[in-house]
Amino acid sequence: MKPRTKARSIALQALFEIDLTGHLPGSVLEQRLEENPLNERELIGFASEITQGVINHRASLDNLIAEYAPDWPLDQVASIDRNILRMALWEMAIQTDTPVKVVINEAVELSKAFGSESTPRFVNGVLGSLADQLNEIRQDFHQLIKEK
Repeated sequence: MKPRTKARSIALQALFEIDLTGHLPGSVLEQRLEENPLNERELIGFASEITQGVINHRASLDNLIAEYAPDWPLDQVASIDRNILRMALWEMAIQTDTPVKVVINEAVELSKAFGSESTPRFVNGVLGSLADQLNEIRQDFHQLIKEK
């Protein structure tokens, strides 16, 4: 597994646990990093940035996914799939350092590793729909932040 993919994997595992249990994000991520050490400080920071970014903007991310991908109600989506979508949308709309195609590819790879048999197609479809509307999503997201 590539280093940044491993960092995303650790962030996903942490987000999944936090989503299901409500455990404290810092301790969950710390435990994940102890179990799956990352060799570079930059990668640890990346995993932490994803985790905190998704947690800090979860409601906005969920609203945007619901608005731009209404065929997939989030309350009916498996927790692992929901967190893969949140992470990818956070990288596409907020963090924006990684090219959209790379974000989608990474999300599909994570869905192959952690999701069900149908998850990769589902994640690719939803993220493809979101990517088609990315300029509007970025504007909407910035508007949501201003309103808070």
